[in-house]
Amino acid sequence: MSASLTTRIALASQADELVSGRSGSPSEDRDSAPAPFTRPSFDQVYAATFPFVWRTVRRLGVGDSARDDVTQEVFVTVYRRLGQFEGRCSIKTWVFSIMMGIVRNYRRTRRRKGAAHAVSASVVDPEVLVAFTPDPLEQASRRQAGRIMHQILDELSDEKAVVFVLADLEDMTVPEISELTNANINTVYSRLRAARKEFNEALARMNERGGKAP
Repeated sequence: MSASLTTRIALASQADELVSGRSGSPSEDRDSAPAPFTRPSFDQVYAATFPFVWRTVRRLGVGDSARDDVTQEVFVTVYRRLGQFEGRCSIKTWVFSIMMGIVRNYRRTRRRKGAAHAVSASVVDPEVLVAFTPDPLEQASRRQAGRIMHQILDELSDEKAVVFVLADLEDMTVPEISELTNANINTVYSRLRAARKEFNEALARMNERGGKAP
């Protein structure tokens, strides 16, 4: 084979690779190929996300009487839809989106019926009631603090309540919240500033009324 023919064949081969998007040796293509997606089992999803879902449902004001039902509904939905999960986001983000749809329905129902029908008189955040104490006055004070927190959060929009809970109770960073909620970072910052402002203003009004809800 002549040198010129060999050169033309080599150039033609390079052109074919550029058109088809191939480059490098077959072994290099195999090495650079993304790993195949492996869908996690329901047991894996449950173990990885249950503590977060339980805390967030509670902190968003789901009452004691409904907390088990709401959490169960989240994971029943996860079980039914797990076959649709394609790994386009983290499993935590995917479960969070399901949880928020269910919590929004709960919050809307509670607002229609009135908070007294849906919020237990003993709503307490686990971070508010840090440790058991035999002092009944301190216990009552902590329970009251938990009720006040949830009453104020209930006045916020769903979007503001979520970023407030994730940032100030879950200690998540704004980039983490942005990824979890699939929202722009600037949007998260804006919602968080507004949520903190509204929370503080509502707390000040409640203090003026002696800790009573409106």
